[in-house]
Amino acid sequence: MKKPGNGKGGDRDSEYTRRDFLKLTKNVAVGSIVVGSIPGMACINKTVLAIQASGGYLLVDTKKCQGCLSCMLACSLVHEGKENLSLARIQVIQDSFEGFPEDLILEQCRQCTEPKCVEACPSGALHIDTENKNIRRVDKGKCIGCLSCVEACPHLPSRAIWNFNEVRAQICDLCLDTPYWDEKGGPDGKQCCVEVCPVGAITFTKKIPEQTGDKGYKVNLRGPAWGMLGYPTK
Repeated sequence: MKKPGNGKGGDRDSEYTRRDFLKLTKNVAVGSIVVGSIPGMACINKTVLAIQASGGYLLVDTKKCQGCLSCMLACSLVHEGKENLSLARIQVIQDSFEGFPEDLILEQCRQCTEPKCVEACPSGALHIDTENKNIRRVDKGKCIGCLSCVEACPHLPSRAIWNFNEVRAQICDLCLDTPYWDEKGGPDGKQCCVEVCPVGAITFTKKIPEQTGDKGYKVNLRGPAWGMLGYPTK
C-alpha cells in the first residue's frame, strides 16, 4: 500500500497512523485485515498494527450536570457493593471559587483509540477485551498494583483509578462487570451512570468520538426546556 510521492524521489512506503487506519476501515472491519497475534490488535499485510476501536463510549454535558454525584455513588455501588466516591470510575470535580460553567467538571474514561494505560501495563492486566467488543478493562487477577496505568493516562485526573480496598487499578468497563447490579451492562447493555443521572447529563454512543481535546466527549445534551431555565442551549 503506497502513499503519493513527495516529489523527492517518487513513492514512499505508507506510514498510516492508527487513527488513519481506524478512519479508513471504520472500526477495523474490512476483508483485507488479518487479526494479529496481539489481542485487540489488527494488521494490514502483516506490517501495520492498529488497535481495534472500543465498542462504546460515554459522553457528558458538563453544563447540564448539577453536581449531585449520583453517577459516582451508583458506579461504586454496582461495582464494589458500597457507595464510596473514591471508588467511582467516573469523576465529578467541583470548584466553589469558579463561576458557571467552570465550577464543575465531569470526567469519564474515554476508552481511548490509542490507550496509553494498556500500553504501559507490564502484566497485561489492563487489556483490550476482544470477547466483549474491545472494551478496555482490568483483569483483577493480573494487576500487580504498580500504578503504571494511572501514571500513563494522558488526562487529568487520571481515568485509571486506584482501588485502595483491593490494592489494584480499575477503569470504567461500561458496566460490563457489575456484580451488585442485576442489569446487563457493556456496549450492548446499560451503564449505571447513564441510568441514574436525574438530568440526563450522561449518554452512551457506539460511534468513535473526536479524539482531539475534549470536544468529542463533552457534548450538548440540553433541549429547549433548558433554555427556559436560563441555560445556554447552543
